[in-house]
Amino acid sequence: MTTKTHENEMTDKNERIIHNIRDISRTMLDLYEGKSSQKRVLILIREMGEITQRELTLRMGIKPASVSELLTKLENNGMIVRRPSKADRRMLILSLTNTGEAVAVHYGEQRQKRHDEMFRCLSDGEQDTLISLLEKINADWDEKYR
Repeated sequence: MTTKTHENEMTDKNERIIHNIRDISRTMLDLYEGKSSQKRVLILIREMGEITQRELTLRMGIKPASVSELLTKLENNGMIVRRPSKADRRMLILSLTNTGEAVAVHYGEQRQKRHDEMFRCLSDGEQDTLISLLEKINADWDEKYR
């Protein structure tokens, strides 16, 4: 095998990996709640019990104004309550109402069902291998690109 042929094969493999990851990412975005969805906010608050608005903003990775808009909608719909922190009155603590809790449970169940379906095509061993490979790539990319 010539060096040129080997380089072409490697480029082809890299392109196939990139295309597959891109396609999987698009599908995951379609299946997932989205970066700034009310579903995601409710699920996060439920997982945390209570969370500050600032921490929620950091976890979601979106602009504070976008989080504020989402929270206003959820508050107006009776899903969440915002109250000042006792430790620091400038900070807002978010918690779910009973209605918000029930909706978050429902969304969480939908999410879990989706997650269970997403990788059903892989055996346990294949899932372990995929996890290992993805963690290896993530660690490498953390060093190189982040």
